[in-house]
Amino acid sequence: MLKNRIIPCLLIENNKLVKTEKFKNTKYVGDYLNAIKIFNEKEVDELIVLDISATRNKQGPNLKIIEKFSSECFMPVAYGGGISSLEHAKKIFKLGIEKICIQSAALDNPNLVKDLSNYFGAQSIILSLDIKKNIFGKYKIFRSDKKKLLRDDWKEMLKKFVNIGVGEILLNSVDNDGIMKGMDLKLINEASKILDIPLISMGGVGKIEDIKKAIDVGTDAVAAGSYFVFYGSHKAVLISYPKNKLLTEL
Repeated sequence: MLKNRIIPCLLIENNKLVKTEKFKNTKYVGDYLNAIKIFNEKEVDELIVLDISATRNKQGPNLKIIEKFSSECFMPVAYGGGISSLEHAKKIFKLGIEKICIQSAALDNPNLVKDLSNYFGAQSIILSLDIKKNIFGKYKIFRSDKKKLLRDDWKEMLKKFVNIGVGEILLNSVDNDGIMKGMDLKLINEASKILDIPLISMGGVGKIEDIKKAIDVGTDAVAAGSYFVFYGSHKAVLISYPKNKLLTEL
């Protein structure tokens, strides 16, 4: 058992496995089922799958896709994308998903989080927040479905949803997404100081040392995409996962 959780995060867009840079420059990287089979072989402890096109296309969760990858996974899976109701969540959990990750619907209707938490338990609900710096270098919540920054204070938003009943926070740095040059340690540290629930940090992992630095400044877990699907300076597609010995030393 790893002391700190290191979680691959797969992005699905229009039924394809993709990666992004700063939420742009979408690149097709292969078959998501093949990636999951490799993570099974690598004995990955946990997986996050996000359908980044569902909400943007005003669609609900693609239950056929969820059923496909859920049946292939040997590890616990968290799913996000298009979830906007209690009924959506019920159907997803019935397919074997352990946790759901919500963002847009939570921002539009915070009471949904309360309903989900009361019904399924806070431990099953992850709130995802994407953070991006504005032109003045201030951290702001970024809504990818509407491609805009919100005026709300991101720290107060975190506190609000913790009080409502989320069990974990997935905090993603838009500015570091897919760059693989290190995580936003200042953002992670500031978030960790105000949270009393697990913090999953994402955005910027390029080497094992980046994960260690994030853990050292306060995150409880690190999620990454590019680090697990790209290899080398030219970013050739190669699904991988660090050896257990490296991770246990973090």
